[in-house]
Amino acid sequence: MMAARRAPYLLLLAALLAGPALAQTRPIPEEARRGYIQHVQEMIVTLDGNSMRLAPGSTVRDQKNLIIVPAAMPRQGAWVDFIVDSDGQISRVWLLTPEEQAQPRNQSGR
Repeated sequence: MMAARRAPYLLLLAALLAGPALAQTRPIPEEARRGYIQHVQEMIVTLDGNSMRLAPGSTVRDQKNLIIVPAAMPRQGAWVDFIVDSDGQISRVWLLTPEEQAQPRNQSGR
């Protein structure tokens, strides 16, 4: 009897917890470009095979949108959306999920 009374509350709780996770999308700016990045050392990366520097204070976000250190990027490299600052350094990076990768985006052009 008690389990039957709790069932609607458990369903409501599950719906409330699942709702935000299902509707969550990352706010990647429209001006972000797409490329393949590999960490080389410290603040140096290659982007589509070209050596580039991460800007001081740059942020790298993983597929869960958590900020990670550059050395935590996958060793084999990863597809990313990124923004370059006015000095030509990479200021923001988002490691892409397979779903995000399937969506069209401007290529780096490098």
